[in-house]
Amino acid sequence: MAQNPFPDQAGPGQVHLRILETTDLHAHIQSYDYFRDRPSDTTGLARVATLVSRARAEAPNVLLVDDGDFLQGNPMGDLAVETQAVERGGLHPVIEAMNVLGFDAATLGNHDFNYGLDFLLGAISGADFPVVTANVARGRLAADPCADDTLIAPYVLLDRQVTDGAGQRHDLRIGFIGFVPPQIMAWDNRFLAGRVEARDIVGAARAWVPRMRRAGADIVIALSHSGIGPAEQQEGMENASVPLARVPGIDALMTGHSHLVFPGEDFAGLEAVDHRGGTIAGKPAVMAGRWGSHLGVMDLLLTREGGAWRVAGHHVETRPIAGPAGPGEKTAPVPAAPEVIRAVAAAHDATLVHIRQPIGRTEVPLHTYFALIGPSRAVDLIAEAQLRHAARALEGSPLAGLPLLAAASPFKAGGRGGPGHFIDIPPGPLVMRHVADLYPYPNTLCVLRLDGTALRLWLERAASIFNHVMPGQCDVPLINPEMPSYDFDTIRGLTYELDLSSPATFDGRGGPRGAEAGRIRALRLGGRPLDPAQEVLLVTNSYRTGGGGSFPGVGPERIVHMSQMPIPDVILRHLAEIGPVRGPAPEGWRFRPVAGASAVFESGPGALAYLDAPEAPLLEQAGSTDGGFLRLRLRL
Repeated sequence: MAQNPFPDQAGPGQVHLRILETTDLHAHIQSYDYFRDRPSDTTGLARVATLVSRARAEAPNVLLVDDGDFLQGNPMGDLAVETQAVERGGLHPVIEAMNVLGFDAATLGNHDFNYGLDFLLGAISGADFPVVTANVARGRLAADPCADDTLIAPYVLLDRQVTDGAGQRHDLRIGFIGFVPPQIMAWDNRFLAGRVEARDIVGAARAWVPRMRRAGADIVIALSHSGIGPAEQQEGMENASVPLARVPGIDALMTGHSHLVFPGEDFAGLEAVDHRGGTIAGKPAVMAGRWGSHLGVMDLLLTREGGAWRVAGHHVETRPIAGPAGPGEKTAPVPAAPEVIRAVAAAHDATLVHIRQPIGRTEVPLHTYFALIGPSRAVDLIAEAQLRHAARALEGSPLAGLPLLAAASPFKAGGRGGPGHFIDIPPGPLVMRHVADLYPYPNTLCVLRLDGTALRLWLERAASIFNHVMPGQCDVPLINPEMPSYDFDTIRGLTYELDLSSPATFDGRGGPRGAEAGRIRALRLGGRPLDPAQEVLLVTNSYRTGGGGSFPGVGPERIVHMSQMPIPDVILRHLAEIGPVRGPAPEGWRFRPVAGASAVFESGPGALAYLDAPEAPLLEQAGSTDGGFLRLRLRL
């Protein structure tokens, strides 16, 4: 693939402009896995920085942008909050690294709001580059989006001198406008309600882009922290990049949020998307993975006609920081940039000290290799901690007599994260990094008052992670890739069966499918069939109660308790009080037998060590995937 396609084509009045993108860094600056306390060859802005240097050397006119979700996502990001480094006048380590690398612009992602507005604004105040977002306003939304008092600048116009193919210099005004999913108002409601409001991405773009053009923008590039999804616009879309690309006046899109790579096969078959040529609605677009796995490279050939610049050609690619060195050989990661390593050296060292602090002990392994096919002690530990905390908070209240249940899900169970994206904590000492591994988000605990009908629908929503398996079918792919593992809730305190021979009630995104029968069978509370009218209290998290995962039955009217303590701290407190973690997960759920059927699912290679463990169901090895997953056959 050509790395620099336009210099030989560009003539007088034609400019080769290169835009480089990072996205969804999630505080991964050093190439280090803080969850497992070991170096990582496949993540980190420090390695991306080397690709940036190489890409800058290949082209005369280069800008570097970030597409959001840079502050939150690993223990280094969490520690920056705990130590109040920003509030004390210091630089956030992620911002410090980005300043060193010389970013030209960035937008906010939804997770950048996870620690609240004050922290967010304090962190980005140290940036040497503009951070823009057009669809979040202070106070109430105005009738006209352009009349909003936006939280930060909606867009920026960068004046650059660029060189054309004949060596002549030209003035070029490049506009960057940023967008974040409006779902932040649900996901981080406790921080945002009453302070800001978010509006529809496409509606905001239609208002602001013409203003950018009137202000002299020669080209407009959307920094879209929004996935590449449905082609038809719907108000308030989370993944709105396709209808966004259709907004007149936008020339190209840098996208993110989905943690995927575009151009790429993950987007094959989507309407208005050329997954190989790298266009959305005919406009060039790129998405650079996650955690610093790739650098997005967009080359634009700009031609000046009639006093205006237009995009006459493009080339889009992503460059991984680790790729195959040769047939059958190990990956060969690019080296890390020393200047980025130095920028965060102190924060890195402090993070290592933090994650190695002892907090408890486990006598059993805590892993998620089989968390999608049966009860997992790692997931159960989260639910157990939530139950203990909620019971203490509700003690003595009129609600204390209602059954108290807890929902939890596996945050790391493969999928887009790859074959290493599993929890695997061996018996022995527990340290701080293990809590971050079990629960990597600063969600807080919430308690909902539901009835048996709502509880059943909650489980039906979770059951949509599985594909339909009919009697007699063999080796059906078990998991619906449309749904992430963190939306597979199981409920401690109930026992039930999942009948995969029945179609799912909901699709992978939570929309109704019209299936009446559902999959939940033998649903019992305390050994007795659950009465549809039975009132219960369900402990869950702020992400779920804010609409994350589109679970039925959530809403402010259902909330009876909200804790201000982040759930990782709830788990820490629980471990300090219970002593060593013991025993398997209690019997909770299982698959109902499907005659003559089998399914295949993908787990991490580390699952091999646990295939003969009591908690493992009867499984057969079924090879491995090109991506390194272990394939396992489950007889239903």
